[in-house]
Amino acid sequence: MHAYLDFERPIAELEGKIVELRQLAADDPTMEIDADVARLQAKADQLVKDTYAKLTPWQKALVARHQGRPHFSDYVSNLFDEFTPLAGDRLYGEDQAVIAGLGRFRGRAVAVIGHEKGNDTKSRLKHNFGMAMPEGYRKAQRLFDMAGRFGLPVISLVDTSGAYPGVAAEERGQSEAIARSTQAGLELRVPFVCTIVGDGMSGGALAIATANRVYMLEHSIYSVISPEGCASILWRNADKAQDAATALRITAQDLLDLKIIDGIIPEPVGGAHRAPQEAIFNVGEQIAKALAELSPIPGEDLRRLRREKYLAMGRNLV
Repeated sequence: MHAYLDFERPIAELEGKIVELRQLAADDPTMEIDADVARLQAKADQLVKDTYAKLTPWQKALVARHQGRPHFSDYVSNLFDEFTPLAGDRLYGEDQAVIAGLGRFRGRAVAVIGHEKGNDTKSRLKHNFGMAMPEGYRKAQRLFDMAGRFGLPVISLVDTSGAYPGVAAEERGQSEAIARSTQAGLELRVPFVCTIVGDGMSGGALAIATANRVYMLEHSIYSVISPEGCASILWRNADKAQDAATALRITAQDLLDLKIIDGIIPEPVGGAHRAPQEAIFNVGEQIAKALAELSPIPGEDLRRLRREKYLAMGRNLV
């Protein structure tokens, strides 16, 4: 059984009863439970469907952060062949929160970059929970430069609660590194496709998301600041995070309406954490479609269209 979120308690109770019935049947093979299990399973499936059809922005934030969602390493192992990571920024050191490298996507050579949060205590500490230091964003600049020189399409997968805000990061030029990475993405003359697969918070996300096509998984979130950070600043109370999540319009549906993103990738019923392979497949299909659309466009036009896309954001809201 997977980890349940607070709003999934009714689902957890139903699915827990199914597990209990199966355990009882395992102990007593004479028990006839098929009809009861089928009835409870149908009820649980419908409850999952109904619950996820009307999630609040805050509930979507919780789903986007679910520990069972596929991470960058899962996407790489399933979507890319011959992936070769590139380490270091050639200025200070290596940052494990941002992973970058070269590989093949459905036979085509590509440059790949994304945030890695880790999936257990040890790996989360290793990857600093997906919060990158300046050297992570300078590594991104290296990858963008290499992709431009060799004509490789860039694929990015965003999943971060933000760049690391510590003193050491500021001393090493965090804001400058983020700005340079953002600029490097905008300057690319190759197809650039980005997918927000979980958390997409602050400049730490935007630094590798200035793409020609930006997509979001159905229950991912994308914003200038986390709901908790916004609540702490505006109300000086992190308990107001639910109100902040609504006000910030962080959901994929809101951002598509605002023309911030280019499309929404459907998730399995109940979220990507319930069927990771299906979610990964859906992301791969959308990336393939986007690359097919972008590849015939000349490099200078890709750069121009990308810059115009970001300069136009927000104008229709004035």
